[in-house]
Amino acid sequence: MVQEDESKSEERLRYFLENMTDEDPGVRWKAIEALARTRDRTAVGPIIAALEDEDWRVRQKAAWALGFLGDPTAYAPLQRALRDGSEGVRDMVLEALDEIRRKMIEKD
Repeated sequence: MVQEDESKSEERLRYFLENMTDEDPGVRWKAIEALARTRDRTAVGPIIAALEDEDWRVRQKAAWALGFLGDPTAYAPLQRALRDGSEGVRDMVLEALDEIRRKMIEKD
């Protein structure tokens, strides 16, 4: 039963990762949110890559997801994303950076 649950989790993770390259920004946006909610750390790298997406809504959702996950490896890429042309993305990046800092402090 446990192995079956792990297999389904891996399958779900693969599905969302594949959707991150869909041509529809709405599909990419939803995939990022779903990946974040799985709390699977293997999703951090692909979500960091989504900070470079052509659609500002996808970049904004990526920033949110990275803050939600609170993984410190996202800190430097988020700092670079502060140069984004979209004010909404920059605002979300600031929130994500604050959230990562908060989670890092809680760990100590």
